Amino acid sequence: MGGRGSRGGGESTVNRGERAEAAEREAARRRLLEQAEAERVPVEDTTRAVPDRGWRRDR
Repeated sequence: MGGRGSRGGGESTVNRGERAEAAEREAARRRLLEQAEAERVPVEDTTRAVPDRGWRRDR
């Protein structure tokens, strides 16, 4: 019933790799969120689409 350390030194390398990947994913997620926030347009700055109903009168 060997637990985590039963394989010798190999697992610490795997754990380090997994931690590095998790850190990279977290950094990428933060970059995406920062980029999305920078590109976000406030609701007040958006224009509302108003339908052009003139074509109905011309029929």
